[in-house]
Amino acid sequence: MRNLDLTALRSFVAVADTGGVTKAAGFLNLTQSAVSMQLKRLEEALNLALLDRSSRVIALTPAGEQLLSYARRMLDLNDEIYGRLTSVDYEGEFVLGVPHDIVYPAIPDVLQKFATAYPRVRVQLLSSFTRGLKSQFARGEVDIILTTEAGLEPGGETLASLPLVWFGAPGGTAWKHRPLRLAYEGNCIFRVGVQRRLDDAGIPWEMAVESDSTRTIEATVSADLAVHTMLAGTEPRYFERIQHGGALPELGGMNINMYCRELGQGPILEDLKELLASAYRGAPVAPKETVMV
Repeated sequence: MRNLDLTALRSFVAVADTGGVTKAAGFLNLTQSAVSMQLKRLEEALNLALLDRSSRVIALTPAGEQLLSYARRMLDLNDEIYGRLTSVDYEGEFVLGVPHDIVYPAIPDVLQKFATAYPRVRVQLLSSFTRGLKSQFARGEVDIILTTEAGLEPGGETLASLPLVWFGAPGGTAWKHRPLRLAYEGNCIFRVGVQRRLDDAGIPWEMAVESDSTRTIEATVSADLAVHTMLAGTEPRYFERIQHGGALPELGGMNINMYCRELGQGPILEDLKELLASAYRGAPVAPKETVMV
């Protein structure tokens, strides 16, 4: 009987999800050489090429695509078994606050993994704006918050630093028009800094829509009626990064920070914090200059 190496399968899935060995190594807390060796052993065990390395971006071969589905199921089952048979039956509830624009794609995976490890612990997800989350955290209404901000306040931890970039409709032309039409929620922490950058660059602008509804902003931008800015990698699939060639100002970057109340919950809290850190670790590094907010 032949057995597949679950550790190698985990590395394979990580490479497929992150698009490269370097990011996968960071996500798994392994060296690049260790991940590469595991992939090599997996390919040798199956006598199949799983990754297409002919271009700069690693892609899956047809055999790799087929294996990926099986690998995900095997790892999910492994993690479920391990969590249910080895974890103490903790009970309780945490309130996790996350800015709405960075919920995807990371948070659903975090919630799923945490629920597998601690099936009797509930995580209540609160999605809002950074300013509101920090106020609720200060009042003790939220246990853990993530924020998007230029700096870091005492007691926090920076998980990633991401570039802030321009987005519009796929194939859109709204970014070429003057005045430049912007779409932002009223409480968006990026809004004032972006407007200031446009003023400094001498680019006239106007607000295309005034709304606190994220769906309204997304609909306006995807209809090519305005442009928006988001952290790289957090944009919805119906947005496209604007290749403006210098026609719009560069925006620098922002931190994704984590703040946590000391709840005395031991391994539960630490595991949730580590899942959150791992979900955002290895993200692209932002330019040193940050947006003024």
